[in-house]
Amino acid sequence: MTTAVCPGSFDPVTLGHLDVVRRAATLFDDVVVGVAKNPGKSGLLDLDTRAELVRAAVRDAGLDRVRVAVVPGLLVDFCREIGAVAVVKGLRGGADFDAEQPMALMNRHLSGVETIFLPGDQRYAHVASSLVKDIVRHGGPVDDLVPAGVPEALRAALGR
Repeated sequence: MTTAVCPGSFDPVTLGHLDVVRRAATLFDDVVVGVAKNPGKSGLLDLDTRAELVRAAVRDAGLDRVRVAVVPGLLVDFCREIGAVAVVKGLRGGADFDAEQPMALMNRHLSGVETIFLPGDQRYAHVASSLVKDIVRHGGPVDDLVPAGVPEALRAALGR
């Protein structure tokens, strides 16, 4: 059985993230969505809320073979712990590749785990968690960009 990890901060999870997870589930026997704290980003939603929103999105999408877990430290340690053979990351464009490639090379250097890059679906190429948060901050609609429950969680976190 092959296991892959789809890691991210998921602050918040978007339909683009969910698309990558769905596609990873067609390539691997077991997929774990790893919800992680990114020290380089200031998160709006706490880690437990993000994990619960991802769990709900996965459940609502009918992705029965996909699990959700919090990544407590280094991604490579988490991959080793669960026996993952690959990390799956979605790319919206060249800037994503430029940001992800050094991490993929370091992960392989540290543990041998390979990273698989999936081109993002064009329907979601403009969707980024940071943009979703900005739209909600200004009272705009995001229901067509994120799974159910996310808009309400964002509004609650922002006191709206």
